Amino acid sequence: MDLVDELRAFVATAQTGSFTAAADQLGVSNRLTSKYVAELEERLGVRLLQRTTRKVGLTPGGETLLAQAPALLDDLDDLLAEVAEESRGLSGTIRISAPVTLGEVYVSDMLGRFARANPGLTLDLRLGDHFVDLASEGIDLAFRLGRSDMLSLKARKLATFSSIVVASPAYLQEYDAPQRPEDLAGHSCIIDTNRRNPRRWTFRRGADEHVANVRGQFMVNSAQAAAGLARDGMGIAYVPRFALFDAVERGDLVHLLPDHDGETGVLNAVYLEGRALPRKVRMLIDFAAADIRSAELFFGAD
Repeated sequence: MDLVDELRAFVATAQTGSFTAAADQLGVSNRLTSKYVAELEERLGVRLLQRTTRKVGLTPGGETLLAQAPALLDDLDDLLAEVAEESRGLSGTIRISAPVTLGEVYVSDMLGRFARANPGLTLDLRLGDHFVDLASEGIDLAFRLGRSDMLSLKARKLATFSSIVVASPAYLQEYDAPQRPEDLAGHSCIIDTNRRNPRRWTFRRGADEHVANVRGQFMVNSAQAAAGLARDGMGIAYVPRFALFDAVERGDLVHLLPDHDGETGVLNAVYLEGRALPRKVRMLIDFAAADIRSAELFFGAD
């Protein structure tokens, strides 16, 4: 009897608490599922499940095996899929998480380029500005701005990004352009509440740090929305370059305080630690790392 089938039957039964539910999950008969588990117990010389008329429970030996077996089966599936993919190309689904603005202005287009080279893949992109739980939501890869302190995650740095202060030509016709960060306190500023300190804008000039405590009529939780309001002449925005597209180059927005460096951050590819990374996810990360080097307009040189 196949050890892998026995393990799958045991894991399904232990997780569902029922031979019947496990059989439905595996697509085999109730009798065959019970037989697989019994043969695994015989192979190991230890009882794994406590059987009663109402439910199935775990013995101490079963608890030990269940702690490791699901990951082993997942790794085996990934290994077999990787070997198969090497001959027929990438296939299956990659579930990806990204912040809303970054996803709309860059990640979705990058995935489009990756998909054209890998037509057998399905890419499931989920946008949201909260940090998703990769394990519970089944996310294979997350693009995140800033560093994560979670020990269960591994991160690969893809790029650095900087923020700049911008306003529209129409706004600057009505109000004098700020000459130093402290001048921003006298302007209507668009507050992006996604920033760590939304009303405290910091800059560097050489070794010196400059701080502007700002106020304004608009508060938004989107860098792209802040840039749009600035384009409409509603105030001054402090946004990452990737949220601007080429608005500065087109003249829709004016880069203010160009002799001051804005806040910087890191764009990471984040995935769960402790398991072999599937080949298709590794290839997506490598593709993103190479692709992002052509996007200096958005991110700046790494």
